[in-house]
Amino acid sequence: MTLLHTALAQHGKNPAPSERVFPAMSFQPVSLVRRPDRVVAAAPIVGARVELQLLTTLQCNLKCSYCSISEGDVLGSQGKVEYDIDTLHRFIETHLGAKDVYVTFYGGEPTLNRAFMEAVMWRYPHFRFQLQTNGTLLDDLPEWVLRRLDNILVSIDGGEQVTDGYRGRGIYRQVMRNVERVHARVGGSLTARMTWSSDEIDLAQIEALLDRFDYLYFQFVADHAYGDAALIRRKAVLDDLVARFFRDADALLPVIPLMGIVRNKLFPQLVDERHHGRAQCRVSSHILNVMPDGRIFPCPDLMHLPDMQMGDLTENWLVPSPLQQHPDMPCGRCEAQAWCRGNCMKNLWMGYVRKDEAWRSGITDPVCELVRHLGQAIDRHPVAEWYAALPDALQREILDCPVYDYVEIMP
Repeated sequence: MTLLHTALAQHGKNPAPSERVFPAMSFQPVSLVRRPDRVVAAAPIVGARVELQLLTTLQCNLKCSYCSISEGDVLGSQGKVEYDIDTLHRFIETHLGAKDVYVTFYGGEPTLNRAFMEAVMWRYPHFRFQLQTNGTLLDDLPEWVLRRLDNILVSIDGGEQVTDGYRGRGIYRQVMRNVERVHARVGGSLTARMTWSSDEIDLAQIEALLDRFDYLYFQFVADHAYGDAALIRRKAVLDDLVARFFRDADALLPVIPLMGIVRNKLFPQLVDERHHGRAQCRVSSHILNVMPDGRIFPCPDLMHLPDMQMGDLTENWLVPSPLQQHPDMPCGRCEAQAWCRGNCMKNLWMGYVRKDEAWRSGITDPVCELVRHLGQAIDRHPVAEWYAALPDALQREILDCPVYDYVEIMP
């Protein structure tokens, strides 16, 4: 009997249903996928789901100082979408017809091209939809669009001082006003996507965001801001956050990385079911970032690199993602591999495959150190016993939170 089953028995609960305990087998058909210069025998999409991340524009109404899309002058390089809905439909029918397709509108600032968003939502009433936005134009969205959105990811950097420092004076209050105005009208959830770039972030700022949003996902930014003092500070905040997460036995602090790590530690087979042994950031398996000109890349942060292209919507071809686990990556020797599963693939590829030493030492390794520390902090708590004591509804939230589909899960 496992530690989890023992804890469940002590609290008078039955183990999770068998479909949660034993990983489902998935057989992927092998098909010939045509690229202009070659024919590839492969399944470009791994699994039954695919996230179609449509960049509605590469224009933005903010100038965040750390913006990853600005790498290689991508930001601002393309305006409105150059393909039409019929071309999009042809691509979906050819390559994604048998998949569970869900769409994320991305940018730039995607709401700057609201007409395209609305056209896609009208054409595909059965798809799920997510919007990733800076939140400044949220209150301009029509009522029916808000109702159709299953999740809205609102980019934020922490509290008011931190956010305004990166995004401009008054942006934090503007975004919070918009969140308050639309919250009750959103059909799904509102999730704060906190870009953890500042070492001034503390637990109080995170809790303040949780008061405004349904969930919070945080991600360590690739910004070379990981000196010794900054790492110590961030580890201390992670310790505080983990302690707060496990404080209550009848409530759940809806912080996605913590929820996901707890799930992965208790039910590792669920990671295999959902991600088929690939990275949870989805770039190796089932996310397609479609630029306004139709070119397709696995990771939105690497769209400036031609060798990362994996398809073209207008030319109607698609091949497997080039971002895959590589022998030079250190993940197989890492204590976190069982529950982290190799996030972030971009950082790992830049540091260990492309051999960018500055990236490896200044970003990849420090971020991996923080992720390991987060797992160690969680292990200092009685995870299985805490989970077993949760009400059934909160256990299901840990296992099957809908927001897992829309974020990288790991920070």
